[in-house]
Amino acid sequence: MIKKLLFTLVLTTLSFSVNAQTIFGKWENRDEETNKVDSVIEVYEKDGKAYAKIVEITDKNRQKAVCDKCSGNRKNNPILGMNILTGLSKDGDEWSGGKILDPKNGKEYKCYIKLDGKNKLKIRGYVGFSAFGRTAYWHRKQ
Repeated sequence: MIKKLLFTLVLTTLSFSVNAQTIFGKWENRDEETNKVDSVIEVYEKDGKAYAKIVEITDKNRQKAVCDKCSGNRKNNPILGMNILTGLSKDGDEWSGGKILDPKNGKEYKCYIKLDGKNKLKIRGYVGFSAFGRTAYWHRKQ
């Protein structure tokens, strides 16, 4: 009985440890001014590349919002469920080579993401060179 309990405890600990060391999972995006969670983004893997979509919007008045400033096939589509991060490939400890969409202004930027600790994800969006851009941090959803 004790062996089974210890085995379960070790497995659970390893599971949480491995999960905490990956970019994949659900992340909270926080408002820069209030630090309140405004959305939840799920980062997932498809064909060896990283993608992310908005899976929750906390403001009930914005849950049916559409991306009216987007262009192409995203124009006037719901923000909830929208892929905002596309086609990043693993390069060492970061994922790069893809794009990120800012649904607030409808613009796409080159980007890279990497873990900054086990529960914080650094997202750097930029135009041209990474020196000309903006950094945001997402926090792992507990």
